[in-house]
Amino acid sequence: MIRVVVADDHPIVRAGVVALLESAPDVEVVGQAVNGLEAAVLALNLRPDLVVMDLRMPGLSGAEATARIVAKSTGIRVLVLTTYETDDDILLAIEAGASGYLVKAAPPEEILAGVRAVAAGQTVLAPSIASLLVQRMREDRAPVPKLSARELDVLRLVAAGNSNPEIARTLVIGEATVKTHLQHTFEKLTVTDRTRAVTRAMELGLI
Repeated sequence: MIRVVVADDHPIVRAGVVALLESAPDVEVVGQAVNGLEAAVLALNLRPDLVVMDLRMPGLSGAEATARIVAKSTGIRVLVLTTYETDDDILLAIEAGASGYLVKAAPPEEILAGVRAVAAGQTVLAPSIASLLVQRMREDRAPVPKLSARELDVLRLVAAGNSNPEIARTLVIGEATVKTHLQHTFEKLTVTDRTRAVTRAMELGLI
């Protein structure tokens, strides 16, 4: 079971998200929060697999709550589920440590798929979010790091939600080789994790 805390300050919206998640046989909602501070406290006390986090809430924002959860926990992942999709909102959430960013208007099956993917350690970005990141990149004139063709192949598969074993099978290489390519990619992009590597590559127009 995927244990989830849902954080949203709107009762009707929160109830709808909870109902959707509980309709899935492999998801259990273990807590509900009405603001960012409560989300952080519940997450650190209940230790769920995942927090489904609204972005704009009173007091502590979703991005601030995400940063607090990620800083104090190594195993809890955060999926932002919000109405807002401006580039500043997206970057704040991702820089805070969110592993996914979906909009509430997404189809129910897409939201459930996102929950499962993020809980499994993958990165999830709605297509509209990815487009905004690409647009942001085009406005950035900083020098673009050069990735090898194979590093780009690996990173594209990471962006598509593939795990290291799946990438190894697709490219017919060993898992150790996949990890080596990812480490080189992290160094070139000056990032420390898969999620930020994907978002940084999108910002730079590499994928």
